[in-house]
Amino acid sequence: MQYEAVIGLEVHAQLKTKTKIFCSCPTFFGAPPNTHTCPVCLGMPGVLPVLNKKVVQFAMLMGIATNCTISKNSRFARKNYFYPDLPKGYQISQYELPIAQNGYVDIQANGASKRIGITRIHMEEDAGKLIHDPSRPYSMVDFNRTGVPLIEIVSDPDIRTFEEAGEYLRKLRSILRYLDICDGNMEEGSFRCDANVSIRPEGSAVLGTRSELKNLNSFKNVEKAIQYEIKRQKDILLDGGKIIQETRLWDPAKNSTTSMRGKEEAHDYRYFPDPDLLPLVIDDAWIEETRNTLPELPDRKKERFITEYGLPEYDAGVLTSAIELAGYFEDCLKEFNNPKQVSNWVMGALLGLLNAEGKTIEESPVSSPNLAKLLKLIDQNVISGKIAKTVFEEMAMTGKSPEEIVKEKDLVQVTDEAAIGDIITKLIGSFPKEVADYKAGKTKVTGFFIGRIMKETKGKANPEIVNRILKEKLDKA
Repeated sequence: MQYEAVIGLEVHAQLKTKTKIFCSCPTFFGAPPNTHTCPVCLGMPGVLPVLNKKVVQFAMLMGIATNCTISKNSRFARKNYFYPDLPKGYQISQYELPIAQNGYVDIQANGASKRIGITRIHMEEDAGKLIHDPSRPYSMVDFNRTGVPLIEIVSDPDIRTFEEAGEYLRKLRSILRYLDICDGNMEEGSFRCDANVSIRPEGSAVLGTRSELKNLNSFKNVEKAIQYEIKRQKDILLDGGKIIQETRLWDPAKNSTTSMRGKEEAHDYRYFPDPDLLPLVIDDAWIEETRNTLPELPDRKKERFITEYGLPEYDAGVLTSAIELAGYFEDCLKEFNNPKQVSNWVMGALLGLLNAEGKTIEESPVSSPNLAKLLKLIDQNVISGKIAKTVFEEMAMTGKSPEEIVKEKDLVQVTDEAAIGDIITKLIGSFPKEVADYKAGKTKVTGFFIGRIMKETKGKANPEIVNRILKEKLDKA
């Protein structure tokens, strides 16, 4: 029997507000434990939460950007469960009346476009963090994260492969960063994902029993965990077993999932409206005001890069995948207006360098003005493309401008046709056998001569001039 996977993702995105969702405690990462706390976020008796308006604004932005309907009336609820990092014994979230519903995003995966539905986006507060001490038999609690604002983005069960899951997550993260409402840092936990995975016979409309996967702190781990879980469930069913509904943890060291606990249902949390918070009413004017603040989002920017700059779809997709990368590209164009050549260098040499060093575009050792200056030197025939790669590497190591490096290392391209012609004449006279091979139709021998010419000129001879004069002289020899 053939099976297909049915995957739904729950994404938690920490919002870039200065203060928490229901109190004025700061939200920045890395403070000493339990220093960003107050009676409200610690759930002390007699305190009342006050909703942060910026959180609502950011949630609406994400809802509009993902084609959701913004609810004019939404409500906060208490999600009851008991865990050491939850000081109130409940989490303030939204349940039956979320702020945004029924949206979608379009992704490219496995060579095809696909639309992934978004069931809902709702606001909630984060829990604290348990710190496990390996040398002692107890754990400590840091409540700094308690009350930090989150939006949870719940997809429809439209995802069928681990590749689609990865592309959907990358798309959501890109939109959040374009909106500048979440930094998308998975290592610090500001962009987190839980995956619900089930399988069913191909062609069936009935959903299988699902497992929820947790501890997914990178795109690679999400993809690996889903791939593993699909295979695990298929193997169980093919062996005549039964899938148990449960929560499972991904172990990246073992590349496998392990059972954590039975999976809770919504009724296990005993949701009810939070009596301390009024229903949230959003009027049309606020929705339109928020819509008007939307920046150019990834899909629109990609379309513009294709139409305005004449870039291939693949190039435009890569360059607009991150707002900082798109900005770097367009900054280069302000200094050197050749979109395809800039794209080639950004996607090739620059991203290759950054990937090798584990750096982001913001940490690039080669600035956009310096890359543009390098490309100008190629365009003006001051240096060759081959020498430019050497200059680029030196720029990355030293931070110097290309002009400085070219001058210091005497890398200016040789364009003197008489000088190049003299070198070629001398070489033709020194290698009669190779000349005879050329005359006999073995044109590949030109590579031998070009190599010798470049050696004579220390790689600085202009390739176009070399090829033209070499052909002329070989034909006349």
